[in-house]
Amino acid sequence: MTGLNAPETSHERDSDPSPPENEAPLACIVSFNAIDPTGSGGLSGDALALGSVGAHLLPVVTGAYLRDSRETVGHAPLDAVAITEQARLIAEDMPVLAVKVGFVGSPEAVAAVASFASDYPDLPVITYMPDLSWWDQHEIDDYHDAVRELLLPQTAVLVGNNTTLRHWLLPESASRRHADATDLARAAAELGVSYLLVTGLPRPSERIGNALVSPQLELTVQEFERIEADFMGAGDTLSAALTGLLALGSDLSEATVEALQYLDQALDHGFCPGMGRAVPDRLFWAETDTPDAPPAGDAPTHEDPSRPNHDLKH
Repeated sequence: MTGLNAPETSHERDSDPSPPENEAPLACIVSFNAIDPTGSGGLSGDALALGSVGAHLLPVVTGAYLRDSRETVGHAPLDAVAITEQARLIAEDMPVLAVKVGFVGSPEAVAAVASFASDYPDLPVITYMPDLSWWDQHEIDDYHDAVRELLLPQTAVLVGNNTTLRHWLLPESASRRHADATDLARAAAELGVSYLLVTGLPRPSERIGNALVSPQLELTVQEFERIEADFMGAGDTLSAALTGLLALGSDLSEATVEALQYLDQALDHGFCPGMGRAVPDRLFWAETDTPDAPPAGDAPTHEDPSRPNHDLKH
């Protein structure tokens, strides 16, 4: 299992000359993920989140979502050989500091990612498991099995929503509404994962909990006000920010707190670009003063093409 201390970079394994002193590289992160045409998640979400925390994305395309803002209808996978070659070429050229894994689309792609991770065992791997309920159940089972057997033994931190992780890691508890976060961490530890970042934990009133847990205890707990909107791309945003912060030298608890606070602000400033779900604004920090936004949570009507996209600030 990959540790979380500052890793030896991939660049240090070859004989290429160091960059000039005035061209010190940013923290370079390899992300294996799909292209998302809505811009909400996938590699575009990774790029914005990593750039926001001061890291540089090295995107390895694993396929493309077939979706709009209302629903995901499928996924077009990329051949595993092409995935492997993308990652190999970039890792031999640039100083990779960490690996982020999103949705890679097939068991063959999972195997390619796992093979890459095994070639660079000093790089921390942060794996995000999204909700796959849009997919065929047979495909979900095959994908989950591949991640469980090949990738989780090399994963430093597994990130996911409470409901998604509960149904995957503790299927026998599916009849219960909620599973304890440390129960999930124990199940993940049996598969080789040391830490679990669980989102969407139920809390009293209008708040939602998130916890970084080990099999023994909750290391970090953060609660935020629930935002009354249905978002796409939140998990990719959180896991990318966490990966970048770890690569930049933050310890795990510190990186988790900062990544969760970044996500909360991105959601708080989210917007609805289409007729369905909302998108996090990962560049909220770059906003300038603007006129008052429309009421929170309004969705575009598409009856007036001049009407701007709608803010979701509460």
